[in-house]
Amino acid sequence: MKKLLFVLLTSVSAFAQIDRVEPPFWYADMNLSSMQIMFYGKNIAQYDVTAYSVRDFGTIEDPQDIIIENIKRTENPNYIFVTINTKNVAASPLTFNFKSKGKIAFTKKYELKKRRENSRFRESYDSSDMIYLIMSDRFANGNPNNDSDKSLTEKADRTKDNGRHGGDIEGIIKNLDYIKELGATAVWPTPLCEDNDPGGSYHTYGQSDVYKIDPRFGTNEDYVRLSSELHKRGMKNIMDYVTNHWGYQHWMYKDLPTYDWIHQFPGYSQSNYRMTTQFDPNASKIDAKNCMDGWFVPSMPDLNQSNPLVLNYLIQNAIWWIEYADLDGFRVDTYSYNDKDGISKWTKAITDEYPNFNIVGEVWMHDQAQMAYWQKDSKIGAIESYNSYLPSVMDFTLHDAFGNVFNEDKSEWDKGMIKVYDNFTNDFLYPNINNILVFAENHDTNRFNNAYKKDFKKYQMAMTLLATVRGIPQLYYGSEIGMDGDKGKGDGDIRKDFPGGWNGDSNNAFTKSGRTEEQNKWYDFTSKLFNWRKSKDVIHNGKTTHYIPENNVYVYFRYNEKESVMVVINNSNEKQTFKTKRFAESIQNRQTGSDIFSGQALDLRNEISIEAKSALVLELK
Repeated sequence: MKKLLFVLLTSVSAFAQIDRVEPPFWYADMNLSSMQIMFYGKNIAQYDVTAYSVRDFGTIEDPQDIIIENIKRTENPNYIFVTINTKNVAASPLTFNFKSKGKIAFTKKYELKKRRENSRFRESYDSSDMIYLIMSDRFANGNPNNDSDKSLTEKADRTKDNGRHGGDIEGIIKNLDYIKELGATAVWPTPLCEDNDPGGSYHTYGQSDVYKIDPRFGTNEDYVRLSSELHKRGMKNIMDYVTNHWGYQHWMYKDLPTYDWIHQFPGYSQSNYRMTTQFDPNASKIDAKNCMDGWFVPSMPDLNQSNPLVLNYLIQNAIWWIEYADLDGFRVDTYSYNDKDGISKWTKAITDEYPNFNIVGEVWMHDQAQMAYWQKDSKIGAIESYNSYLPSVMDFTLHDAFGNVFNEDKSEWDKGMIKVYDNFTNDFLYPNINNILVFAENHDTNRFNNAYKKDFKKYQMAMTLLATVRGIPQLYYGSEIGMDGDKGKGDGDIRKDFPGGWNGDSNNAFTKSGRTEEQNKWYDFTSKLFNWRKSKDVIHNGKTTHYIPENNVYVYFRYNEKESVMVVINNSNEKQTFKTKRFAESIQNRQTGSDIFSGQALDLRNEISIEAKSALVLELK
């Protein structure tokens, strides 16, 4: 009875002293054997800390002391950071003793869990994949019971463009077969961690708890289940991760561990968004500081990755999610706004732990050399002795061309398909050209189908280009059924609800029978194209030879030792016929090309004709 009373008192004491522990648990046999646990509670820094492990929660026989490498206290007495060495410590429960004047005041249980088999060498997404980007709140409402949550401020209101509409993890899971049928092999949902902003929280880029899935999306367990359901289908889960900032409702922002946990001037200062100051040798220090340290928007405190505590917190949080949720990759928001040395260390730590893990960073710039600077092992970065260790960047210059090129009917010196050609002339700048994310649009840009007034022929040309050039194609949800949206009307217009994702929707585009004839036309084309791409190593890893566009017709070849594919895009508003002799070095001794869309065999020995505003993808025989 006395023993039971002691346990109860100890448990109550621990509950009273510790409000948060992060990471909430860890894993044995990690490459990163030193890990730092943050304990948060009223005046917790006053205690000394020791730790031991036991093989079984039910016994305290032969406890193994845990090596504490460091105990870090800050100016805020409510935090204590304890670094332990987990090398050669088996998966087991741990106990932390918090002592005052040599006596145990309370204890806290912790756990080292067993890793999944071969977790360290997990495969990631690559150029064989097609990524489907989902605006998580706007895709499908699979569980209406979690649309609002009493612990969070903003409630569901589908009438507001900037409000929460109820899309969730369950909605994604229920429609994975639709996504797979489309030809996608990986899913990138916008961030799913808690965002307790009082308004506009639906995009979830201003996170308030980075160890917790927002209850309006589901639970942590639901997120693990999403990975599991994707893996059952041979698909991949890409987390949208944010290193640059949190939301101003983040619990830690309300009680900072250190003054310099975030960038302060003091208080708020806006970023100038001039990312060139990160490498410009002529940039003033104040301009570079305002870019890196300025806040993205007033509601997003800018994290200080040059603070070792912050950097380590972000590294461990990222690794925890990979291990816990069995993730297949990251997309990192606002990558080039981070402290450049800090984000380099963060990226290297992730890829040191997971050598095959792919990370694509949002480097929203409009010059290939400037974007290539940020890719791992960049020779441009090496000029300044800089290596970001970032495996992949996003091809924003190609996106720029996508924005208007198909409205330019006539070929001019700097207009028409020459824009696309010129983009690829700079491929020599990138150290890994196949690991570039290519896209026509995303959740921050104007909708492609709005820019082109839902012109199906222009969509066909664009998707053909996207599916057959080097890199990793990314499709934005809804474009495959003709969804549009005007960025000029606000972000809500480019992030509309997917039809059929909500009970009572009159149009259910998730099924063939529920789609309109027009929607099926768009979907069937997209599905045929990207399902064809799935098995084509010549597209995933082949080389490229392209030819200067003539009469606004762009011709390029993707080839390897086994096969060759000829792509012809006629962006003019007239039918074009051209001699094939010009392409002899690529066609070689092949005589026919089979069009993947029509199945028609074209004779390549003399000339080819192609209709206005159309594309051919020819498998050469």
